[in-house]
Amino acid sequence: MAEARISDEACGPRKLRLWRKRRGRRRANKRASTTDSILLPHVTGYTASPILKLTPVFNGSTDSRLMCGFYCPDSNVCLFGVVIFNWNDIFPPFYSPMINDPQLVWSANRDRPVQINATLQLTGNGDLILRDADGTFAWSTNTSGKSVFGLKFTESGNLVLFDRNDATVWQSFDHPTDSLLVGQTLFPGQKLTSRTSSSNSTPGLFSFTFQDYRLLGYVESNPPLPYFQSPLYFINYVKYNNGSFNGQDIPLASSSGQFMRLDPDGHLKVYGSGESNWNAVADLLTSGVGDCGYPMVCGNYGICSSNGQCACPDDANSETSTFRQISYTQPNLGCSLVTPISCSHSQYHTLLELKNTSYFNLRHTDKNSFLDEKIDLEDCKKSCLRNCSCKAVLFAYDLDYDSRKGCLLLSDVFSLINNEGMVENVTVFLKVQKSSTAPTNSPSKKSRQVTIILGSSLRTFFGVFFVVTSCFFLLTKKRESKELDEFFVDQVPGSPTRFSYEELRVMTSNFNDKLGEGGFGAVFHGTLSDGTKVSVKRLNGSGHVKKSFLAEVETIGNIHHVNLVRLVGFCAEKSYRLLVYEYMSNGSMDKWIFQRHQELTLGWQSRRKIIMDIAKGLTYLHEECRQKIFHLDIKPQNILLDEHFNAKISDFGLSKLIDKDQSQVVTIMKGTPGYLAPEWLTSIITEKVDVYSFGVVVLEMLCGWKILDRSQPEEDMHLLGLFKRKAKEEQLLDIIDKYNDDMQTHGAEVVEMMGVAMWCLQSDFSRRPSMSVVVKVLEGFVDVENNLDYNMTTLVVPRAITTTGHLEDAIGDATPLFPSALSGPR
Repeated sequence: MAEARISDEACGPRKLRLWRKRRGRRRANKRASTTDSILLPHVTGYTASPILKLTPVFNGSTDSRLMCGFYCPDSNVCLFGVVIFNWNDIFPPFYSPMINDPQLVWSANRDRPVQINATLQLTGNGDLILRDADGTFAWSTNTSGKSVFGLKFTESGNLVLFDRNDATVWQSFDHPTDSLLVGQTLFPGQKLTSRTSSSNSTPGLFSFTFQDYRLLGYVESNPPLPYFQSPLYFINYVKYNNGSFNGQDIPLASSSGQFMRLDPDGHLKVYGSGESNWNAVADLLTSGVGDCGYPMVCGNYGICSSNGQCACPDDANSETSTFRQISYTQPNLGCSLVTPISCSHSQYHTLLELKNTSYFNLRHTDKNSFLDEKIDLEDCKKSCLRNCSCKAVLFAYDLDYDSRKGCLLLSDVFSLINNEGMVENVTVFLKVQKSSTAPTNSPSKKSRQVTIILGSSLRTFFGVFFVVTSCFFLLTKKRESKELDEFFVDQVPGSPTRFSYEELRVMTSNFNDKLGEGGFGAVFHGTLSDGTKVSVKRLNGSGHVKKSFLAEVETIGNIHHVNLVRLVGFCAEKSYRLLVYEYMSNGSMDKWIFQRHQELTLGWQSRRKIIMDIAKGLTYLHEECRQKIFHLDIKPQNILLDEHFNAKISDFGLSKLIDKDQSQVVTIMKGTPGYLAPEWLTSIITEKVDVYSFGVVVLEMLCGWKILDRSQPEEDMHLLGLFKRKAKEEQLLDIIDKYNDDMQTHGAEVVEMMGVAMWCLQSDFSRRPSMSVVVKVLEGFVDVENNLDYNMTTLVVPRAITTTGHLEDAIGDATPLFPSALSGPR
């Protein structure tokens, strides 16, 4: 057993660094403080293949198949975790530099890979912390202050932090990823989550858990839908033994090596060691699921038949195909719509009826808990057509013995099941787009004549103006361009790709496809050479634009989080300033909550998930980066939605970076009126200004109103004032989004979420929660604080701002207001 201990005289952390390895076996470099207080195990490097690198932190015993350390599929992706090896009795793994088929069975940072030279640190206060090569936080055990005395790796493959009495403080067995080792137990609330693919370890579609006295396999959709369940009567855990699991016998391989894994396709398989690799010896769910019961057996929209064949849905009333196979040689990859669904052209949406077709989640005993029995077929279909996130409708007539019927709206369409010849009264309706374009109105002849006249007059004026100012303008631009070029040569090597202006011009088809326009410029659709879609923001202006451009590249150029829009690249060439982002097909959130159209609305579960996404993104900025990052402009227009309505924070042009040990910073007022915290008047701010803005955004999402709506009566014009009044009157149900039936149905949960918003909107910033606490509230681990102050203060910005569009007109050098025009795909 390898073990590391912290002695009584510990005065500093001991670090293990992940160094690049040569092929073969060698001693790893080790660094420690001069008063090193941790006894380290022998560390040896192995090469499992020409690409895969393994760097052990803990080896098992000589004949062990297990190792705890760094698993690097390539030099830029490394995971800290537990690896199991395949070997025969002749050459045990730790006697050979070449390892057969190593498999990662637990990972600490599966959704946050690190690079070579990452650091694993066991601190003096008992926290095991993983940091990337640049020092940014990646993962920790969160055991600081919990009397940790040491760290050990057991023969069963369990990484354990223990106290002086050898009692477990934290263990990896309590936090499984996609696998179980022999002897490991699955307790209520714990779950396995599959990988995205065999080569991508990030969390995938499928989960397997133990809850409510049953084993449950489900797909991570919205809402989660089960595809397998097995009751466990009065049993509060299930253990994976060598040869059995949940009463099923597992054939033993030729040797004793064995592990269980939830694979990317949803199958729960047991793998045993073979001569040179791992072989599947049991498929534990298939007997209960069936060949067509796995949610992705035929891919999205694919229909699975009893003979195992996959086909696409067929529209008998159309002369052209509505769906096409993604790959004709691999029909199990699924189908795609010939004409993608466009929320901007919802008038062309229709529902394609599929008879004798069912869905995987309707084959389980608790299936009716997912059905809305209060709605009939026609209203069910209308609900889907009014909700753009709805992709399909399931309607059940008198299901099975309990004679129930009901409606289920699907935001994702997984594999369908051909039910022909079977008795199951279910009808599936798929949403399709009957036209890819919306009608356009050509400008009238008169308007063209006016344009010509105005153009001629303005041309003369600007010609004179150009002659007078051109020399001064060119000299200024040349100086700014030189400054910016020097900045990027010094500060952004190896960061997002630096494109030339010509590359971006070609990428955007000469900036032909405009997605929207905002305060600093326009955004265009573009395509990289590998086919990846991107959004290209072309900045206009000088002073503010220069600051915004530098802030954006400096802030998000080297940080990565699933809830932050990724900066792909930039252009700083002569006077051109452009930023290239990942493409977000559903645009900014404001169009989904402020436009009062049922087809552009989001239901309660979607809004709740978006709130969680925003909270996680801000938590990362405030607490998990090498430096604290204050965003300073959180608003619906800066929350973008991808094709699955995952939310990502964007527009870091106003952001502020401060050191970790700083709690506040002095800065000029910047941001958008209505979202500004009261303490902005003092110019001394903390990350709690983002918490305040988050509270405003949450309130807007729940009510469907803008923070300032001049169309309302004067007493209701400002949403915060209305919120305070209704809260005191205990009538918060009155202000829930009245244009969304689903929000009204979940009124009690919405009002509970308003409590979170109230906490974030406290006038005293010290009473507001941190964003990490907000995440815990949303996860159900923490309650909202009691005795909240209803007298929330709104920062009143001088009227000059709303008339000129610039904060600087009233309060000095700051930032222009951002219009809400960027609502489309970005």
